Amino acid sequence: MPSLKVALQMDPVETIDIDADSSFVLGLEAQRRGHELFHYLPKDMSFCEDRVVARLRPLTFRREKGNHFDLGASEARDLGELDVILMRQDPPFDMAYITATHMLEHIHPGTLVVNDPVHVRNAPEKIFVTRFADLMPETLISGDTEMITAFRATHRDIILKPLFGNGGAGVFHLPPADENFSALLEMFTQDNREPIIAQRYLPEIRQGDKRIILIDGEPAGGVARIPAIGEARANLHAGATAERSELTRREHEICAAIGPALKERGLVFAGIDVIGDYLTEINVTSPTGLQEINRFDGLTGDNTLEAKIWAAIEARL
Repeated sequence: MPSLKVALQMDPVETIDIDADSSFVLGLEAQRRGHELFHYLPKDMSFCEDRVVARLRPLTFRREKGNHFDLGASEARDLGELDVILMRQDPPFDMAYITATHMLEHIHPGTLVVNDPVHVRNAPEKIFVTRFADLMPETLISGDTEMITAFRATHRDIILKPLFGNGGAGVFHLPPADENFSALLEMFTQDNREPIIAQRYLPEIRQGDKRIILIDGEPAGGVARIPAIGEARANLHAGATAERSELTRREHEICAAIGPALKERGLVFAGIDVIGDYLTEINVTSPTGLQEINRFDGLTGDNTLEAKIWAAIEARL
């Protein structure tokens, strides 16, 4: 494969945790393959006279704590002149995020955007998963307080969470005796026009929330995230710990059911969340977990997950 011009559309590189960040290893792998790397922030992108332009800065990564990058001078460049753009900014999935997908849609697939911006826009984590309702725990998406109250009366032990949240923020476990339900419902619905999610609580969360990486629709590895004692959230940001985990037969069945839909939508790099036997989310905006799986599974060189993602990208080119 000839050298490619690759841009990372992401958050500031200064904030990267080089031992955990998936964008970091995707950039390192691009360099290993001889590709030319650039960086820009989503706010640096403009639509100007039928062109999508961004202020690009040449980028070099290295695995050296406290000195993990070099950034060159900023220059306004036509993104249509690049070969690949990795859309890697973190959620929230708000109007700024959606606007970025509309801009990138003008240049994709002439410039390959990973993941496909149209389908990123159409596949928010907690909504796209509802296309596979038979794989999910009982779930309600609603802003109707009577519907949410009735759902709790039926299932008694539930989770409440924002529809477009991330990193475990705003996730509440409400056992049957919890007296905070009404107050939380007011907090979620009073000043918020978006619906919220109520979901039957899965006690299997104590054994971990499995993050499984799919590359072009095929499962490539998984890691269990074990919540801290006294915590219902299994997000690493919320203090969960990562443990090695092999995929179960049920998890392979889930991947087989959703894999073709990911592949046909150009969602090359996806991360799904599985608790027990149930699929809870499909992450396509900025999935994480590459470094943890690489370490636990002893993957190096061309066997790393980032190498497999780049092989899938290059195959599409």
